[in-house]
Amino acid sequence: MKIIEGGVTAAKGFQAAATAAEIKYKGRTDMAMIYSEVPCVAAGTFTTNVVKAAPVKWDQNVVYNRSHAQAVVCNSGIANACTGAEGYGYCKETADMTAEVLGIPSDSVLVASTGVIGMQIPIDRITNGVKAMAPKLSDTIEAGTEAAKAIMTTDTVKKEVAVQVEIGGKTVTIGGMCKGSGMIHPNMCTMLGFVTTDACISKEMLQAALSENVKDTYNMVSVDGDTSTNDTVLLLANGLAGNPEITEKGADFDTFLEALNYINTCLSKKIAGDGEGATALFEVKIIGAETKEQAVTLSKSVVTSSLTKAAIYGHDANWGRILCAMGYSGAQFDPEKVDLYFESRAGKIKIIENGVSTGYSEEEATKILSEDEVTAIADIKMGTATATAWGCDLTYDYIKINADYRS
Repeated sequence: MKIIEGGVTAAKGFQAAATAAEIKYKGRTDMAMIYSEVPCVAAGTFTTNVVKAAPVKWDQNVVYNRSHAQAVVCNSGIANACTGAEGYGYCKETADMTAEVLGIPSDSVLVASTGVIGMQIPIDRITNGVKAMAPKLSDTIEAGTEAAKAIMTTDTVKKEVAVQVEIGGKTVTIGGMCKGSGMIHPNMCTMLGFVTTDACISKEMLQAALSENVKDTYNMVSVDGDTSTNDTVLLLANGLAGNPEITEKGADFDTFLEALNYINTCLSKKIAGDGEGATALFEVKIIGAETKEQAVTLSKSVVTSSLTKAAIYGHDANWGRILCAMGYSGAQFDPEKVDLYFESRAGKIKIIENGVSTGYSEEEATKILSEDEVTAIADIKMGTATATAWGCDLTYDYIKINADYRS
């Protein structure tokens, strides 16, 4: 696997554009478009929140009931959630305008929104934005980067990644972009993600790959414990790489899944590390578990613990909070057999052994916890299963950002 520069325009046949439609923000781009030169098979995973935004319902219909998709239009600033029939109608108007300017079927257009819940989107600005973006579509790296910037809300950095692998003697490229900073929690975690590939793969196997991989990537991220109304990950494959079509599990599917996992893991970590107000990416690894389910439960419990997240912000090796979070997770283990380590670029230190303190150096622990990426590793000595969850520290700025987000 080769890591390359770029995002959603890295794969053959994909173009992107961005524009400033002034939907909510002023002085910045706030709409993005992704377009494939040929129709794609599409896969998607969506929020598990019972309250689903209009774009989620629209996209579920396209992904589940249509054979192909060819374009995605996304706006930031207003979520088009809790907007009733009027909001859903705006999804159709957006798709209709996109279909008109691109010369593609309306039911091949996917839509996405992110931002404030409960406000109706200004559809005239949305449709004007669509018309403005169509002539600007480009397959350059820069165009993909501008699209990644346009979908940001409280994000502080754009999030994109791309890789290449060889399948059936052909070079296959996968690229992606996402946004997510707050209201982030499984399951499916709160974010928008768009992944494009020129792989030739059946719709059924594309959905199987995404559904399988989401469990270990986006579903292992939490910033603040709130699951959004708008969570959407879309995966488009246009087949232009020319590899033999992947129609079943096997070596080619495994290679594709490995590349997809790299993309989604990178994007997941970028979301966690850019949590609202965060100063550090907090990674929790559970090793030595009896089952994968047990490891997942334990890692999620630690990464979502507010007390633990606050300790990470304070660079405080308060390991009792981690053991406590493991204890109330619902997973069974013997706390008197747990070994716990902290690790970062500054080094690795063993904090507890068999459930009790090792008499470690607080100064060394603080140094390790002062990096912008920190990992806690807990070995529960019950088996060989593992799981990794990603989150961030909890800071004063999280409150500042969310206290007046709407106003």
